[in-house]
Amino acid sequence: MDAEQAGGPVGQAGNAAAGTARIEGREAFREAVRQALRTAAEEGWREIVLSDASFLDWPLGEPAVIESLQAWARSGRHLLLLARQYDDLQRAHPRFVNWRRTWSHVVDCRACRDADPLELPSAIWSPHWMLHRIDPFHSRGVAGADAARRAALRELLDDWLAKSATAFPATTLGL
Repeated sequence: MDAEQAGGPVGQAGNAAAGTARIEGREAFREAVRQALRTAAEEGWREIVLSDASFLDWPLGEPAVIESLQAWARSGRHLLLLARQYDDLQRAHPRFVNWRRTWSHVVDCRACRDADPLELPSAIWSPHWMLHRIDPFHSRGVAGADAARRAALRELLDDWLAKSATAFPATTLGL
């Protein structure tokens, strides 16, 4: 099944139809991330988990993505980021860093510093939809609203979260 047949963010925005789409290639992955965050804002997803070793090839610094996150962020919402480390994200996505600083009360960041970069999931999870980039090197993965896939991905993320520690503070205090 291709992205247009799956429904949800990868297919038609706002259509949370069950199904799974294959993601093939870096630009397809980046577009799926853009559409997912746009749909999260439109549908008011209360919880989102973003996970990746470094978020280097994610479009997090793009103005349209920041606009989607801005539209999504409200009281009662929660964004959880899981990474191996955040140094690359801070250098590559300064707009996202500024947005995260403003919305630090809805964003939690966790790190698994000892994780193998290829083992840490590259994924978006919400109670409504998921994207799992199973092969980050070639940007191949699956996306969709399938409940079983969402549950399996959440279980995998929870295993990594149990090994993680708080990271990437919104501000750093100096003496």
